[in-house]
Amino acid sequence: MEATAQDVAAWMVKEIEFRAKLSQSDAVAYIRERFGERFVFVNERGNVSLEREVVKAFRKLHAGRVAWDRDGFFWGWT
Repeated sequence: MEATAQDVAAWMVKEIEFRAKLSQSDAVAYIRERFGERFVFVNERGNVSLEREVVKAFRKLHAGRVAWDRDGFFWGWT
């Protein structure tokens, strides 16, 4: 069965629950390897980012319990 954006988002939330934070570089590396390239892209600044559908699913799943740290490039529990 092919992975969905929901599957990727669920993995991200579980990782944050387990490790308390998830760096963008770790997330992108794992998502590319486990779920596939279609869930990531290179943005206009040259940074690898998550596809919009993954971000939407992730926000819905964590329901405000996770925050993005701009300086550290990671997500963590609020």
